[in-house]
Amino acid sequence: MSIAVAVQKGNDIVIAADTQDSFGATIVAPDNYSCQKIINVGASYVATTGWGLYEDIFNHYLASGVEASFDSRTTIFSFFMQFWKELHEQYNFVKDQSNDEDPSPFGDLDATFLIANPNGIFYVSSNMSVSKFEKYFAIGAGSNFSLGTLYALYDLDFSAEEIARKSVEAAIAFNIYCGGSIDLFHINAT
Repeated sequence: MSIAVAVQKGNDIVIAADTQDSFGATIVAPDNYSCQKIINVGASYVATTGWGLYEDIFNHYLASGVEASFDSRTTIFSFFMQFWKELHEQYNFVKDQSNDEDPSPFGDLDATFLIANPNGIFYVSSNMSVSKFEKYFAIGAGSNFSLGTLYALYDLDFSAEEIARKSVEAAIAFNIYCGGSIDLFHINAT
């Protein structure tokens, strides 16, 4: 479980995330372990939330030399379609999710992704739909707290960094699955 947020104000885009990992009901002190949930992929920063194993799979897949372009909804969707295919072919321990309570006919990654790059802020849901946001978005266990903070602060006189930091801090303060320190990266929008 995690919190990751992205904020765009003017030409400044900031992506931020906490560094706590949860091992079931166990967390580890930040001086003993921290997790970087944001990785740099070309001109993009990609944050992941969901099962921790997805971070390993995603990094392994990217390290295999696959072309990764995240500059538009279309290229992001194309990447994740290929990623989905590889999840089932190369990573045979990934199972298809079947949840009788969910009427959705689509697969479920059991992970979500937040992408920030010079072209904006993009969200990849667990069913691989891709959305672009003009101001901000948050994903992860603490996203409700972060989205409220983003909404409350966005039109006030705060920088993108200040808003991102405060929204991650809100999730850390109120959600037991968020914690540790804050990783934060700046991007210049085009």
